[in-house]
Amino acid sequence: RRRDSPAAGSPIQPIIKDVGEVYSRLLDHRPVIQGEIRYFVKEFEEKRGLRELRVLENLKNTVFETNERVLPKCEQAMQDNLSETFKRLQAANAMIHRLQEREYEARKLQADKVMAREEKCIAHCEEFMKELQNKRAEVDEEHRKAMERLKEQYSDMEKELAKYVSF
Repeated sequence: RRRDSPAAGSPIQPIIKDVGEVYSRLLDHRPVIQGEIRYFVKEFEEKRGLRELRVLENLKNTVFETNERVLPKCEQAMQDNLSETFKRLQAANAMIHRLQEREYEARKLQADKVMAREEKCIAHCEEFMKELQNKRAEVDEEHRKAMERLKEQYSDMEKELAKYVSF
């Protein structure tokens, strides 16, 4: 047996058709949305295209103004400031160089003074050592002479003692 749809040939068919139309008009928004989308895209592209063109024109004008007016002014100001800064740096460098030379001279003078003191101290020390050796030699000589005198004295005493012992 063949199954027929319940709506086929029945009085319900016009109702189903009406419900389908109501559904498509009230609930199926695709055709309306597509139309709105097309309209929006068209408006957006036209308005944005003009806006982009204006933005690009403004950008071009800004770049031209910068290249023609601002950049030369900046370059000139930079050159002026750089030359003055360079002069100041040269002056500062010269001052530092002079200070370094003065400090070098002062250190050299100080080192020369220290060296002179050391040399004087060494000379004094050498003189003192020579004097000490001379005095030591004198003391040694006096000691040797005193030892000889004592030896002679003791030998004379022994001889005299030997005279008295023989009795």
